[in-house]
Amino acid sequence: MQKKLIALAVAGLASTGAFAQSNVTVYGVADATFDVVRASNVKDGYDLGNTTRVSTNSSILGFKGAEALGNGLTAVFQFESGVGFDNNGAIGASRDSFVGVAGGFGTVVLGKLTGPTRALGGAVDVNAGATGIGSNGALLGKLGNRLISGNAVANNGTVAAGGCNASTTCVSYFDDRWTNAVAYVSPTFSGLSATVAYVANENKAYHGAAASTNTRGYDLGLKYANGPVMAAVTYNAVSIGNSVNTDISDLRIGGVYNFGMASLRAVFDHARADHTQLGTLTQNVFGLGGTFNVTPAGKLLAQAYFARDLKASGSSVADTGAKLFEVGYEHSLSKRTILKAVYAHLNNDNAAGYDYGINAVGVSNFGAVRGAGATLNGVQVGLRHSF
Repeated sequence: MQKKLIALAVAGLASTGAFAQSNVTVYGVADATFDVVRASNVKDGYDLGNTTRVSTNSSILGFKGAEALGNGLTAVFQFESGVGFDNNGAIGASRDSFVGVAGGFGTVVLGKLTGPTRALGGAVDVNAGATGIGSNGALLGKLGNRLISGNAVANNGTVAAGGCNASTTCVSYFDDRWTNAVAYVSPTFSGLSATVAYVANENKAYHGAAASTNTRGYDLGLKYANGPVMAAVTYNAVSIGNSVNTDISDLRIGGVYNFGMASLRAVFDHARADHTQLGTLTQNVFGLGGTFNVTPAGKLLAQAYFARDLKASGSSVADTGAKLFEVGYEHSLSKRTILKAVYAHLNNDNAAGYDYGINAVGVSNFGAVRGAGATLNGVQVGLRHSF
């Protein structure tokens, strides 16, 4: 299941007016692979040789439902949890979970949501479910690893490069779900739809608190999907609300053209941070990918992403970029079950320490200095079943 725009998450619920009472569907994805990963070119001899593991790549369990309210209105809800069945896991509302109402005016939902920026990143990714070590979340929106989801921006505007532990999700702020969010999704007019999401400043500190906090943001998207063409532009802006008013933002433009037997995908991403200790930081990421059906059941996939060097107040910061290359094959054993194999190569410049976006290798465990310049290689072979 691709990372989806909120509209797609509720469209199936709101598309039929035939619900006489509450209707609940249980659904999910079980995705597991056997991985061999390694990190080389780590400074001071801290290379990580071939390491084997079992990964559950964005596996989920969810419940969704709808109820016709009359007068053209439908109540919709969804509770969705990530399931890490390769280790001790728990079930909760850790993924897209919301309640809302849909009608001729569109759809309004409240909860934990995928915004249009994250949705666009997932839509152009070549992997089933936009998951695994080759996913484009390795580079998109990270701003030289300074905007990794979960990493706090300091009260004084420090945005030091961070990292992620092994076998964890390691994506940008803009490619994670928004909590405490409300979103409106417009109806579709001739293939065109719009999404507006607002993230509430629920963490605002009391007046006089030692650390100023007032984080809030919005995520806007305009999407065209008609026949073989999908194109979208999104803009995501977040005010950290710290003492120096650090702001971060991401502009993303991308699309997919489906030829039937093949598809072509492209994306441009521009991440920015203002009012930081390093001044204004910006970074561009470009991506190109495609799929080709070699048989009715078999599909080749490949993509390449390039993170350019950071710019600090307009000046280039040398050797802060990275490149991600992926090739793979997916074979459909049935409509719901896929056998897959991928190879992903991530090459960091000498001053960069990017890691895989899904199931990181753990470059940060080597330290910020040693991990810079690391090269990651990984192979995944496994099965993906949707129900």
